[in-house]
Amino acid sequence: MSLTNDVFTQLEHIFGSGALLKEAADCWAYGYDNSKLHSPPEAVVLPTTHDQVQQCVKLCNKFNIPLTTRGRGTGTTGASVPTQRGIVLSLERMTELVSFNRANLSVRVQTGITNQSVQEYLHTHGFFWAPDPGSAAYCSVGGNIACNAAGPRAIKYGTTRDNVLQLKAVTGHGRTIQTGSITTKGVVGLDLTRLLIGSEGTLAIITEAELKILPLPEQTHTIRAIFNNSRGACKAIEILTTLTDRPSAIEFMDHHAIKLINDYSDIVLPNTAQALLMINIDGDSSTLASTIARVETVLNNEALIEIKHARDTQDKQTLWQARKALSPVLRTIAPNKINEDIVVPVPNLAAFISSLDQLSSRYQLPIVNFGHAGNGNLHVNIMYDASDSKQNRDAQACLEDVFTQALKLDGTLSGEHGIGLVKKKYVGLELGAEELALMRSIKRQFDPNNILNADKSLPSEIN
Repeated sequence: MSLTNDVFTQLEHIFGSGALLKEAADCWAYGYDNSKLHSPPEAVVLPTTHDQVQQCVKLCNKFNIPLTTRGRGTGTTGASVPTQRGIVLSLERMTELVSFNRANLSVRVQTGITNQSVQEYLHTHGFFWAPDPGSAAYCSVGGNIACNAAGPRAIKYGTTRDNVLQLKAVTGHGRTIQTGSITTKGVVGLDLTRLLIGSEGTLAIITEAELKILPLPEQTHTIRAIFNNSRGACKAIEILTTLTDRPSAIEFMDHHAIKLINDYSDIVLPNTAQALLMINIDGDSSTLASTIARVETVLNNEALIEIKHARDTQDKQTLWQARKALSPVLRTIAPNKINEDIVVPVPNLAAFISSLDQLSSRYQLPIVNFGHAGNGNLHVNIMYDASDSKQNRDAQACLEDVFTQALKLDGTLSGEHGIGLVKKKYVGLELGAEELALMRSIKRQFDPNNILNADKSLPSEIN
């Protein structure tokens, strides 16, 4: 339905004219996210308070208006694209750091605040929040919560779901709920906090979050290890994850990624390199040296070519340069890519990488793989030209085969990007009919009129 003058009048009453966008040119930018999908909304509202969010949801219920919640639009799955038009509720002005509870190791924020803003504040007090996605400078805490974002540190410190204590939210009914507690232990009732995290705005609009924080480590040491085959690298990863003082990050690059770096950047890696690991180890001065020695022993297997240690901050930046250069050079080999964040158990990582090489050969499409290997989380990049009809068909067929291989190896279709629109049709490969029916029932309990991100996350029911 198109928004009526009455609706616009009520929206202006709730938000004021300065926080209501209704001109097409103003709304245009709120119609896309980093998936590059686009569908402009009819209006955009910019709340600053929980009460405004609640009033907006109640209004949308009254007039049956689709409502899409948006953080900063950095997601890659189309979860914040308003395909049913209606209203986009952007949390970009809800950026208050509400309270800092040093003794409780927690901080409370409005969810429109960026990840980096939270980190910068906490660093000045000697703390950090564990989730560290690549888009941390731009993405919002609410977006991190919506897709259960993680990043390299998840191997040691967990994902967003492991680092949120309490949420304040508005359900699809327009009712306020507060989930969890600010204690790290609690089993009263069902765990609605963990249910909302990763739900991509389909159940409720989260306006505040109490985040669990951690003391900054005294020191961090960086190692780059290069191997002549991926099996050797994966063998090292498997052992590293079992250490009691495990690394805080283990990043992987396959031979396709290494070739790109050598061909299209100023960085020179050994010609025999077939796999690369970037490893961060953190701790205090009394234990770090022994931890580094244990890690080096694990890396020193029959496939190892070289190990380099960072001696200072400049060295760290130099060693990480290869990983950071990768995303830009991907654009040199194909105009389009399908980027998936698949996870398999770490012991199955070598088999999965091997299967990706086989699929690349079968479909004659480059598949470049890198990612957070300490969790078995690979960013699988299928490179193709969408203007070539055969490559376009083959890329889609290859994607389904990639998913099938991951599931055969006890993996999952998404580790941190979420489902949104782009993976929705594949969810049935992983979840059964009973599980999907239960999830749809939960959706109806939270959002009986189906106004919140109605076409995202779960596949449509087949009548």
